[in-house]
Amino acid sequence: MEKPKIESVWQRPYVNVFKHFKLEEWKKSTKEGDIAPVMDKTLKCTVYRIRGSIPAGNYIQLPKTTTQSLGLVGRYLYILFKPIVSKYFVVHFDAVTEDSQVIRISFSNLFKEFKCTVTWLQFPFVCGAVKGSVYNTTAKSAKQDLVGLAPVGVKWTCLIMDLHYILLFYLKRHFSHLKSIKLCSNMYVKNIFTSDLLFEPSVTVHEAKRAGLHDISPMPREMAFLVPKGENWHDIYDYIRFPSDGDKMPYDSIQKGHTSPHKTGHSTHCTPIRTNSHTVSVSKAVKDRVSLIQQITSPEAEICRHRRSPRIVKSIPEIHLDITLSPNHDGGSRDWENDETTKSIECMKVIPADDGGIHVFADQGRRAVIHTVSSDTETLRTKVSTPTRLSTEKFRKRKGLQPDPILRLKNIIGYGGCTVKCAAWTKSGSAVAYPCHAIVVVMEIETGQQRFFIGHTDKVSALSFNGSTTLLASAQTGNVSLIRVWNFNQGNCLAMFKTHVHSVSSLSFSFNGGVLCSVGKDGHGKTTVVVWNTSKVNKDGEVLVMAKAHTEVDIQVMKIAAFDDTRMVSCGRDNIRLWRVRSGALRSCPVNLGEYHCLAFTDIAFEEGNLADKDPVERTLFACSKSGHIIEIDYKNVVIKKARRLFPSQQNPSSHPETVSLNTGSGIAINSISISAAFCATGSDDGYLRLWPLDFSTVFLEAEHEGSVSFVSIDPNGLKVLAATTTGNLGYLDIPSRGYTTLMRSHMNKILAFSVDGIRRHLVTVSEDCTIRVWDIDSMQQLYDFVSAEETPCAVTFHPSRQVFACGFSSGVVRIFNVGNSSLLAEQRQHRGQVIGLIFSPNGEYMYSAGSLGSLALYDATKEDHHVIRILGNVVARGSCYGPDALTVSSDSGHLAFVGPSEFVVTVMDAHSLDELMLVDVSILDLETTTLDTAIKVCYPPAAVNQLLVSTSSNKILWLNAKTGKLLREMCNIHKTVPSSLAVTEDVQYLLTTGEKVVKIWDYKMKLDMNFQVFIGHSESIQQAAFTPDQLSVISVGDAIFIWDFLAAALDQETNVLPNELRRPEAPLIAENSEHPRQFVPVPSFSPPHIHVHDVERNEQDGFLPYSENKDDCRQRDESIRVGRSRDLPLQVHDELHCGEYISSHLRPISSQEDQGDFEEPGPLVGDGDIQHYCSRPESYKHFASRFKTSVSQGAVLSEGKDDLKLKVVIGYNGNGRGNMVWNPDTALFAYSCGCLVVIEDLHSGSQRHLTGHTGEISTLAVSHDTQDLASASGEQNKTGCCIFIWDVMSGSCKKVLSQHTGEVQAMAYSRDDRLLMSAGDYRDLTIALWNTRNYELLATTRVSNPIHDLAFDPTAYNEFACVGVGAVHFWLVEQSGNEVQLKVHRVSIPDEVNAAELTALCYNGDSVLYTATNTGKICAWDTQHNRCFMTWDADEGEIGIVQCRGYRLMSGSNTKKIRLWAVAAVQEMRCEETGARSNSVLLEHEMILDGTVVSAVFDDIMDMGIVGTTAGTLWYINWAENTSIRLISGHRNKVNQVIFSPDESHFATCAEDGSLRVWVMNGTELVVQFHVLNQSCLCMAWSPIINSRKCADKQQIVAGYSDGTIRLFGVLKTEMELKIHPHPVAVSAITYSMDGDVIISGGKDGLMAVSSPRTGITIRVISDHKGSPITTIECTQKKYDEFGLEGDEMWLAVSSDRRVSIWAADWHKDQCELIDWLTFPAPIEPQIRDKNSLPPSLAAFSPRQSGIVVYVGFGVKPEIILYCLHSKQTIKQIALPHWAASLCLSPTGQLIAVGTCERLMKIIHYPNGKCQDFTGHNDTVHFIRFAPSGKFLLSIAYNEVLVWEVQKSPSDLNSIQYL
Repeated sequence: MEKPKIESVWQRPYVNVFKHFKLEEWKKSTKEGDIAPVMDKTLKCTVYRIRGSIPAGNYIQLPKTTTQSLGLVGRYLYILFKPIVSKYFVVHFDAVTEDSQVIRISFSNLFKEFKCTVTWLQFPFVCGAVKGSVYNTTAKSAKQDLVGLAPVGVKWTCLIMDLHYILLFYLKRHFSHLKSIKLCSNMYVKNIFTSDLLFEPSVTVHEAKRAGLHDISPMPREMAFLVPKGENWHDIYDYIRFPSDGDKMPYDSIQKGHTSPHKTGHSTHCTPIRTNSHTVSVSKAVKDRVSLIQQITSPEAEICRHRRSPRIVKSIPEIHLDITLSPNHDGGSRDWENDETTKSIECMKVIPADDGGIHVFADQGRRAVIHTVSSDTETLRTKVSTPTRLSTEKFRKRKGLQPDPILRLKNIIGYGGCTVKCAAWTKSGSAVAYPCHAIVVVMEIETGQQRFFIGHTDKVSALSFNGSTTLLASAQTGNVSLIRVWNFNQGNCLAMFKTHVHSVSSLSFSFNGGVLCSVGKDGHGKTTVVVWNTSKVNKDGEVLVMAKAHTEVDIQVMKIAAFDDTRMVSCGRDNIRLWRVRSGALRSCPVNLGEYHCLAFTDIAFEEGNLADKDPVERTLFACSKSGHIIEIDYKNVVIKKARRLFPSQQNPSSHPETVSLNTGSGIAINSISISAAFCATGSDDGYLRLWPLDFSTVFLEAEHEGSVSFVSIDPNGLKVLAATTTGNLGYLDIPSRGYTTLMRSHMNKILAFSVDGIRRHLVTVSEDCTIRVWDIDSMQQLYDFVSAEETPCAVTFHPSRQVFACGFSSGVVRIFNVGNSSLLAEQRQHRGQVIGLIFSPNGEYMYSAGSLGSLALYDATKEDHHVIRILGNVVARGSCYGPDALTVSSDSGHLAFVGPSEFVVTVMDAHSLDELMLVDVSILDLETTTLDTAIKVCYPPAAVNQLLVSTSSNKILWLNAKTGKLLREMCNIHKTVPSSLAVTEDVQYLLTTGEKVVKIWDYKMKLDMNFQVFIGHSESIQQAAFTPDQLSVISVGDAIFIWDFLAAALDQETNVLPNELRRPEAPLIAENSEHPRQFVPVPSFSPPHIHVHDVERNEQDGFLPYSENKDDCRQRDESIRVGRSRDLPLQVHDELHCGEYISSHLRPISSQEDQGDFEEPGPLVGDGDIQHYCSRPESYKHFASRFKTSVSQGAVLSEGKDDLKLKVVIGYNGNGRGNMVWNPDTALFAYSCGCLVVIEDLHSGSQRHLTGHTGEISTLAVSHDTQDLASASGEQNKTGCCIFIWDVMSGSCKKVLSQHTGEVQAMAYSRDDRLLMSAGDYRDLTIALWNTRNYELLATTRVSNPIHDLAFDPTAYNEFACVGVGAVHFWLVEQSGNEVQLKVHRVSIPDEVNAAELTALCYNGDSVLYTATNTGKICAWDTQHNRCFMTWDADEGEIGIVQCRGYRLMSGSNTKKIRLWAVAAVQEMRCEETGARSNSVLLEHEMILDGTVVSAVFDDIMDMGIVGTTAGTLWYINWAENTSIRLISGHRNKVNQVIFSPDESHFATCAEDGSLRVWVMNGTELVVQFHVLNQSCLCMAWSPIINSRKCADKQQIVAGYSDGTIRLFGVLKTEMELKIHPHPVAVSAITYSMDGDVIISGGKDGLMAVSSPRTGITIRVISDHKGSPITTIECTQKKYDEFGLEGDEMWLAVSSDRRVSIWAADWHKDQCELIDWLTFPAPIEPQIRDKNSLPPSLAAFSPRQSGIVVYVGFGVKPEIILYCLHSKQTIKQIALPHWAASLCLSPTGQLIAVGTCERLMKIIHYPNGKCQDFTGHNDTVHFIRFAPSGKFLLSIAYNEVLVWEVQKSPSDLNSIQYL
């Protein structure tokens, strides 16, 4: 039956949808929510505004009901709309296909990425902005992160959606008609149209007629946007056509393109076009550049290059295009699926790369291929004639640098880069090919000699050999993904072609080399398979595209069958597929995997060997998976023959490995498999390379590596197995000798710096992977490695003569190592920031280091401790860009040079004393330019020439006189980017520079016609390069270590060069690293090729972990099994090992802990005997760990008289505690902890009482059942003990302090009769203490073997309790005989059925039932009469940390943020009946989701209501009966940065690191408004002032500065963000309003200050006087109009962290801002403070009582408060402080000064009598203090704790005392 056809004649040429359906009447359409017609000022017409917070509740829908249809058949859908600023919008429209399938198409700026299903397409929408705006400016260069809220200045948009193209391209369906449209908030919409015509929006009908434009369709009048006279349409509006040619991420997003519709677009009908070739003229500059590239890229031998006469080209060869259409073939059987097959033949003439020429291709459109698209086929055929070399006679006459080339790549140390799953044997098995970033390396395994295949421009992602290894194919990743085919024997490139995908993940060559298969992703993220015909690649470089297919399935590996070039097999997640090329089409057939369809397959391999009795097609196919399964597949019949699952050698899961089920045990995660005729090799995540027989019955050989084995390959002879690991190691196992050889190691991240030991020819490198490695330059083998877990090494230098090197770290630490004895000689901590320069003087007497914050240190290198001689501050230019070689020393060791103190100046100092000799300002050396130049690198040539080289930011090199600083000469345009290295040979003949990704060697005198040669190879920026001390080599590092032969020096020393054997009398000891996680900076180790993880105790002297193994030869050939000594077994190779057998000790090195069995308690009675401690913290979140604090608690100094402050309110709850909240519904006692305070709060009035006395973070609370006593426990930082305070609840006094536990207290509980108190220590303590509550004396104590998480007393027996923890539940009995008390225990292990390692919580029921929770989400029920577990059920998806039981209802809380209420009435019946567990008898009654992990909970006796605490710092009131949750206590989880008061003190606000800004009511301290900016930190804020106006009071604003440099203005009453501006490139560290609120003054961490308008968002002024040092404080105050001789009623100050204060006078209405004074306070003489990484801040404030007084505190000569008078220009008073100040605030009354310290104290200084009071209660540094405007209240902040203090003296008393 034929489907009805919609009549479409009336819809031509277009349909005005709103007009046709009479939208204004709402009869044929629906509106919901906030929909209103408004007048738009830009369009001068009425539009519809759709707004609302929920898009699904605010929308316009056409037609009215979903059963109706619009029936619009126009191909193009025009939507004229405008997003609402700072909001999201969503648009849905339903399209119907020709087969009546409804497809929903949606687009929104809410979507972050494109999503596609068979019925729904979701497209992200990238909003545009007005020209010149911050968003528009950054969007021009940004490629991603543009999807999001509509920016300020978003424009009206004409969006055109090609519905026909969208359905055809994404879903292979044909568009029929449009069914419905739904426009959701938030947006303005003018109209919607449909049409088959493509209109040009910027051309009206009138303009088209007047200009005679007949080739375009002008926009109809009712669709057009209004364009004012003289304006350009595209400047006012956005035109977006989808599909778009925009290039921003994410892919498939709707975004503004680059072209107008009449210029380019998707044609409805594509026809072949023949493009005429044309001639390209080549200018002289191009010829010179081409000639240069010829010199540096030709791979021919040097002799041939001189003899060869290049051809002269007078014209560019023409490019001819043949376009032919192939017929459509429909072949193949029904079993094969056509995966979007494109039948195509692409013939490409690819030019050999060995002719030394530069290939120039040209055509009219800058393309050499024209695609013709039809519904059936895509055919392209391109013939390209061989291009010739561009050359001229003049080039041969030019004199250049000799020899040519002057560098030759000798060795590369490194493996991988893009992938570590790629390597290949040659046919002979004598060499291995592997990728190293952008280079393919071939290494001879016996000699270590390397040769290179260079030509890729990005990292190599795959490679493959043909069967005879005469052809090598390699592919590179990236958007320009290329494949190169190489002649392996000759080393030249035969062909290079694009792959039609943006990344290639797999390559496979056929055995005869005639077919190449590639797998990658196309531009839309779909998997693409391309099969190429390479049979003619050896003859003329032709490559044919045989077939291409797109598929939705995942493909990890794809291989061509060796017996048939047209057959392939692939595997991936959930699939194995067989492929075949037939009749130009590529088709696939999936293997029916049955129960194995959910496996993640990682590799495949064909059965090998000569099978004379079998047809080649009958070979078996092997596939491996992450679950350990090995699937054998009958290739011919496409069925599974056998399925095995491999297990670690410690298990033996089944006696029938052929029929292992899917869910049996935990198998080996296999990453790679390789098959030979005799055995199989597998590599797995556990680090093992295993060899199996083909029936997988046993393991006959295995080798353990560091890290996962990612790739294995058996050589063609079956004698060696190659293995690669994820840690960048490559090696092979020699099967006959059972020895292992490591071929290559590599850093796993960017290499930052290196240094060379010229005497021993050792190389030390440091990397971002936090390792320091020492290499042998000749053998390329790693000798030693050092690992730093928490610090990144960033600079390194070898001593010129001794076997010692120094390394600088990102923390500012400098460590000196002795390589000879693997020891740490010294550790210096002189720098705060990163070490950017580190160097020994050439004579070895001194060492120098520079820090990124400007410090410079001189050390005595003749002493082993390298003690400091002199330290200077602020002499080196700040910033990490000058590293790792910011310092240079002259060759006579007399002078030291560096860039500093500013970036414009180069300083020369005496190298012995650091006395300043000369300053050279490089910014004024070039008088022809108006821009200031800055110095980047400095370098001393040999002292004989008396010169100093300086490279600058304008890509120049300056030659300066080393004594006078006079400019001798300069060279411009050294590199395209700023040079990263400078080096000069000792004979001063050659200069080395590096920039972008190239190395350049220059003639030092610059007197040649061609003064340099360029050398490529690095795929990333080069970090450092230098000549070796013997001048024979050049070393460059970045992505890998490149070692170049320096041929100029080799020619000079040719007769003197000795073989390596003569230069090096003995081979070095080989060392290797271990992948065991290290917690401390390590000592150098003799590290083996791995391998087994040893638990090594920390060295008490230096805190390093030594790893050392001896080796016999530098090639690391380890014959472990034959030697048979565990200390010589760095790599484990096990012989004749069967599944399930134990590895014998003589083959496996055993650590100190491996030979110790699990500790078992000696009996039921556990006494005070010595029991082994459990040293590591359990993984359970239930176990308490105090938050790390850099501050140290110090006792307060008691003062006489009345306290000036009284603690009124504590805001927040410590979500880091465990069980630190108690509540008694009968007595209404409610208490919780916040930091080191116990807060008792009245739930009715909200009033608080505070119990003070703890100095550490409180971990847990317990209350007696009569609520008379309250126990609180806290650990004492930097002390060995933990204190338990016993409080009298009524009086709030401390009754007693108990001390027994050495660590933290994990849990406490009172017995039912309140006679006993039980406390349990944490994992470091492992003790349980029993206390008598009558006098709180210790009755008994015992120690357990494993950590305890929770304990509880049995409510039915006063002398029984239980505790749970790791591995077991303990049932305890308290027996008392006279005065002697004994504890007896019955330890019951967790049943195997529970499948959990830890019990995390417990609670008793009254009927002899104990409930315990596990870390796997299960709850177990125990019979306490028989101490047995009789049932269990799955209660949560995560770890359960809280269980509470009342009657027959049980509550559970977990780290999934869920609390659940269970009905457990049937549990008691099960216990009595002693039947099996029936978990379905337990019913879930209620469930709630809170804001964090549940850490505490208390409920009433009937489990109707309770209070629950979470890690988010919130206490919730829970009412199960009403199913409600209400916040009782709310606080910050992260660090609070600042707090401010509103001008009327009715509110205050806090801002935090998590990006939240919260507004609180002062009376009651309740949270009323919260603004949250995701992924940013809110660092500072200010409240707008009120200028005696009710209107201003209604428009109260808070301005906040964020870590991304933005400033946001929030309307307090509107509760919305009103404005966002971006005046800073870095984080905003200080901000304030002017006194009248007309401007905002903000300061950044780069020292720049911006003055912005809060009304317009325009930055009025930028002040750079403090540039380079972060702004810490900005404050405004009033002044007399002409005070200080400057006009204006306002002055303000700014403070930077370099102890500088600037004071300004401002009249913002006249745009005047002038400097009043500039204060610089003295620096400390000896900067020795406790925490060198965090100096005290510099802070200042105006005196509120007397004009012209500035109060300052900061890190200076001594801790003090300085009062400075602006009138007299002098210090008038100094007030000494006992500690450095971390915060400062002055009372508005002028009498009190509040100072916070790192000692967790707040000091109140009573001025002028000097009285000082200390106030405790903070649990960390008091980093911010703020008085209320009236002076009645004070807010103090310590991390996330906010304390509200009440000032005790009245304002009238305060006003009676003047400040001065």
